[in-house]
Amino acid sequence: MPFVALPGFRDAFPDALARRRRIFEAWRRVAARYGFEEYDGPPVEPLDLYTRKSGEEIIEQLYAFNDKGGRSVSLRPEMTPTLARMVAARAAQLKKPIRWFSIPQLFRYERQQRGRLREHFQLNMDIIGEAGPSADAEVIAAAVDVVRELGFGPEEVRVRLSDRRVLGEALAGRLGITEAELPGVLSALDKYERSPDATAKALEAALGSGDRATEVSRFAASLGESGPLLASPAAAGLNGCVASLGAMGLGDFVDVDFRIVRGLAYYTGIVFELFDAKRSLRAICGGGRYDQLIAQLDGPDLPCVGFGMGDVVLGELIGEREGAPKAPASADVFVVAVAEVDRAEVLALAHALRERDVRVEYALKAQAVGKQLELAAARGARHAVIIGSAERETGIAVVRDLESKVESRVTLDALRRDYAFTR
Repeated sequence: MPFVALPGFRDAFPDALARRRRIFEAWRRVAARYGFEEYDGPPVEPLDLYTRKSGEEIIEQLYAFNDKGGRSVSLRPEMTPTLARMVAARAAQLKKPIRWFSIPQLFRYERQQRGRLREHFQLNMDIIGEAGPSADAEVIAAAVDVVRELGFGPEEVRVRLSDRRVLGEALAGRLGITEAELPGVLSALDKYERSPDATAKALEAALGSGDRATEVSRFAASLGESGPLLASPAAAGLNGCVASLGAMGLGDFVDVDFRIVRGLAYYTGIVFELFDAKRSLRAICGGGRYDQLIAQLDGPDLPCVGFGMGDVVLGELIGEREGAPKAPASADVFVVAVAEVDRAEVLALAHALRERDVRVEYALKAQAVGKQLELAAARGARHAVIIGSAERETGIAVVRDLESKVESRVTLDALRRDYAFTR
C-alpha cells in the first residue's frame, strides 16, 4: 500500500508551492513597506506556554507529547505566545514600538474542513508598545494591503471590526453581566453566526438557564446594528481606528460589525477579521488588541495588537478566481545539442548563462533535437539555443523564440557575455 500524507497535511508539488510562494512574497513585500522586521522561533515550545494562555482544555487541539528529556512540549499551534516570550526576554533592549512579523508553520490537531487543515503557514504581524488606535489601524491596514497586493478589492474582501470594550460595557450596563461572567459570554457570542443554537447552550453554561441567557441571545441577534454602540464613550478608540483607515484611503474595505467577537480570552480591545465578500470561506485573517498577554507570561506590561493570516484560505480565494495552480516556467533558455560531440560547448554556454542569472536547462543524455525541444516547451522555456557542428565552427548559434518560432543567429561570445533574452 503506497504511503500518503497524514490527514490534514499537504504535499507541496511545484504548482501548489508556486502559489504558496506567491502568497509569501506578497506578505513580505507588504511587511517591508510597513517597516516590520522578520523574526522566527522554534517549532516546538513548552506545553505550559499554551496552557497558561488558553487553559488545559487546549491540549486536545495540540500535537503535544513528552520529549526524550521528559519535558511536556507541543508543536506550536500559534505564534503569539512565542512572540510574547521573545519580547519579554529582551524588552528592555528593544526600541518601542516594536514592529515584528513572522511566517511560521503552525500545527493544530482539529477537525479538517474547507479552509482549515492540521498544518498551515501564517503571516503574523504585531505592534508592541503602543496602546493608541493608530497602532490598531496600522495592522488592519497591513492586512488589507496584503489582499490588495494579491489583486483583491473591496467588492471581494471585507474587514469586519469591533471592540470588546464596547461590548463589555453594553453587556454590563444593559444586561448586568459581571466581569467574572464576561469571558464566558464573549466566548459564547463568538459562536453566534456559525451556530445560534451553540451560542444558546454556551450562554446557559455561562449564566445558567433562564431569562439572563435569553436576554443575551436577543442582544446577540442585534449586534450588527452598530449605531447606538458607536455613540458610547467606550467606542472612542474604535471610532479613531476607523477614521485612520479612512484617511489611508481604505475605508471602502471596512465594516463595523459587533458580531465579530473573537473567542480567545486574551483579546482586550479592538478585534477584527477579513472575509471574502460572499462569505463562502472561513475568515482570511483575524486579530486584535491583546494588552495583557506579555505580562501574563511573566514579561513586562506592554500593550500589543496584531493579526494572523493563514495561507490556506488565501489559497482557496485565489483558486476561486484563477482556478487550479500552475507551475511557473522553470527555465528561460534551453540549450540544445545537435549531437553528443556538441555537449562540451552546450555545458560551457549553459554555465556561462547561469552565471548571468539566466535560468538554463539542457538534456542530461543524448536525445534527438525534437525531443529536446519538447522538453524545452514542457519547462516553459521561451528560447532554445541550438548548437551543432556548424555553430561550433563559426562561433554563431541559432536562437529560436519558442513562442513566435522566429530564429536569429547570435555569436556564442555575445550569448555568454550580454545577450538579452526577452521574456
